[in-house]
Amino acid sequence: MVRSPAMLRTAFVVLLLGYLPGALLFRVPALDRERRAALTAEERLFWAVVLSAALSSAGALSLAFAGTYALERVLWLNGAVCLGIGLGWRARLRLGAPAPQPTRSAAAPLALAAVAAGLFFFVPPAEYINGGRDPGVYFNAGIQIARHGAVVIDDPLVRTIPAEHRDLFFLRPSPSPGHESIRFLGFFVTNQDAGTVVGQFPPLYPVWIAIAYDTLGLTGARHVHGLWAVLGVLAVYFAGAFVLGRRAAFAGTALLAVHVAQVWFARYFCAEMILQPLVFAGVLACARAHADGGRFFAPVAGVLLGLAPFVHLTGIVALAAAGAAGLASRAAGYAVRPSFVLPLAALSTAAVACYALVLTPYTLTTLEPFLRRLSAPAVIGGGSALLAAAAGLWLAGGRATFSRRMRRWLPVSAAAALPVLAAYALAVREPARRALELDPVGLTPFTAFYLTPLGLAAALAGWSLAAGRRWWRGWALLAVAGVFAVVFFTYPRIAPDHFWAARRYVSIILPAALLLAGAAVFMPVTWPRRFPARTADGVRTVLGAAALTLLGWQFTQATLPVLRHTEYAGMIADVESLAARFAPDDLLVFPTAGASDAELLALPLAYIHGRNVAVLTDDAPDPAALARFLDWARARYARTFFIGAGVRLLSPRTGAEPVADVRAALPFYDRANHAYPQGVDQWNFDYGIYELVARTGERAAFALDVGVHDHLHVAGMHGRSIDERGVTYRWTTGRSVVQIVDMLPGAQTLTLRMSDGGRPAEAAEARVTVFLDDQPLGAIVLDDDDAFRTYTLPIPAALAGRAVATLRLDTASWVPLDLLGISDRRELGVMLARVEIH
Repeated sequence: MVRSPAMLRTAFVVLLLGYLPGALLFRVPALDRERRAALTAEERLFWAVVLSAALSSAGALSLAFAGTYALERVLWLNGAVCLGIGLGWRARLRLGAPAPQPTRSAAAPLALAAVAAGLFFFVPPAEYINGGRDPGVYFNAGIQIARHGAVVIDDPLVRTIPAEHRDLFFLRPSPSPGHESIRFLGFFVTNQDAGTVVGQFPPLYPVWIAIAYDTLGLTGARHVHGLWAVLGVLAVYFAGAFVLGRRAAFAGTALLAVHVAQVWFARYFCAEMILQPLVFAGVLACARAHADGGRFFAPVAGVLLGLAPFVHLTGIVALAAAGAAGLASRAAGYAVRPSFVLPLAALSTAAVACYALVLTPYTLTTLEPFLRRLSAPAVIGGGSALLAAAAGLWLAGGRATFSRRMRRWLPVSAAAALPVLAAYALAVREPARRALELDPVGLTPFTAFYLTPLGLAAALAGWSLAAGRRWWRGWALLAVAGVFAVVFFTYPRIAPDHFWAARRYVSIILPAALLLAGAAVFMPVTWPRRFPARTADGVRTVLGAAALTLLGWQFTQATLPVLRHTEYAGMIADVESLAARFAPDDLLVFPTAGASDAELLALPLAYIHGRNVAVLTDDAPDPAALARFLDWARARYARTFFIGAGVRLLSPRTGAEPVADVRAALPFYDRANHAYPQGVDQWNFDYGIYELVARTGERAAFALDVGVHDHLHVAGMHGRSIDERGVTYRWTTGRSVVQIVDMLPGAQTLTLRMSDGGRPAEAAEARVTVFLDDQPLGAIVLDDDDAFRTYTLPIPAALAGRAVATLRLDTASWVPLDLLGISDRRELGVMLARVEIH
């Protein structure tokens, strides 16, 4: 069979990034190789992939911070590691007889990986490349790393626009320091003169998007988090198998693989799917190092957990929890290897530098709400208390009496603490605060929408069992899971406004809860003497297996509706088509956020397709300032276009020639508020493309056919429509605006062609109050026969002849969802078809 060069290159990249360095490193004859060689064949393969991913992450991340990232350089680094290991140990890299061949135990992880991959890639992943929310920020930041090789973006347009024009396009920051302005939502301008921009989020996930983009283009970039999600499922299984037993781990991980959250986020751009395998592989390595005596795994654990903060801010919680648990383990008399602590400390220091020096805007913006609530004495006092407690544990660890009490009471205390806190959260804290909608609520909606009460009960039972009996075997896993639960069910709000809004639980809390549910049923238990242990085990297994089967059925039923859905399917093709309309030396001006959904296309046009894009900061920019900017732009760019709607750009000096009207409908999943998402909805794009030109100053009678090249004239209206008679129109809202340009000096009457649109009897009468430049012209009550009719109002002489004027229509509106029970949530006024001034 003939293989194409592209396929061979892809296979080579995958091998060198995802398997070969880790496989050779795992075989190095040092640090008790016989002990790790004795691991099962499936876990050895798992570690080869994890070690390679960690090595590739560290190399690519270092290059990106240095501004020298390129896929070829990452491959050269990995190749040098492979070559060095191969030349250094050669034939001694064979594991030999201590390495067992694959057995039936391999069936469980293979089945889990197959199910996960089948579900995660059943349909293509999201096409969320647009701006506006976190997924688009991650994706475009990754493409920028691929294109320019650096975490800090060099944006030529930012430094090109002269200082006198910058207020038109760059949002000034909030009082929090760290950046000069905002380029796009999620991208901060740190130095406008130099044109430096930094993305909002930690760069490890964008680095992997860059790697995948360099390997397979946009297709690879879209699939990379799904591959990490499959690795996350395996990491959860192997960590659970070591601490809780294989049967418990298989049951819990199988529930995770079919859970709607895991399936959704495996196809949706978010850092949690990178955090999950790093943390669970890290706690497994920690357990292998300290409970199993494997010296090789101590630095591996330090590196994996140390990389977590470079994925997401919450990685700091995992790192801190593992570090605190290690300190408690030492205080209990167990050895904690320095080779675990040193890389953990080094990467923690590097993470602090990253957040302080590179991600400064994000760090200050994130910490500001917390710091505002805390006084300086409270911060200093709290920090001092933590340091004192840590020092006390460290010094007390050498005392036999203290260590003995720690070994006895810490597991018991942990086993009891989490159920008590859960009972408090469910029965006291959240019900008492539920009246305040913005107060943090976590455990109640998480249980209701994502875990179920049965799942919560099983998880808490499994926690008490595992913490009480396996704490010193799995202290890293249990501590990270417990601390995540306490932190995220204390402050952040977890409610299903949309799947993406509740993703904080998916990396650690959900997998850990499902593992513990499996432990409640299948983890081996030592029963008291004279107790019918066999009978008790049988009853527990039968009832528990039935409960887990019920959970699996419920999770599967929740997953099926999203299984065939691709979020924003068609977005990539639409943006590519839009980019193809323009040359690299054109300037594209977009409306401010909120004026038009077209603004969300500005980010991928700039950072994926390399077009010159500027986003207005106001939906009514100063006409003189805009005209001066366009004069400057005409001397620098071939053409200047406006793409969008709802912005008042037209003036006696600035005109616009229509190029195209664009309409598109993209599928997105329902974003219900305080309710479970119900199904697929449509995101309707409706915008125009106009070339901005200098006007001659000639005036003509104003006549606007609403729905035809009207995007620069209307605001506060719904998308264009056309009725069965071919009449184009728009639905107004409670307050809608029409911009009037070049009203003739002798203008006397305003003519509006409108229809009430079949307003139901339960709604208020279709009364439209009309204002011109905030001066009332009168009120119109529309006929209720669902036909377009012409209505006329006089224009006072004092208002006639204005070059630019604003017509405002205030209407008694209604919502079809409320009055008709249909799924239309729009606020509707009347149907406006034409506006004329004579």
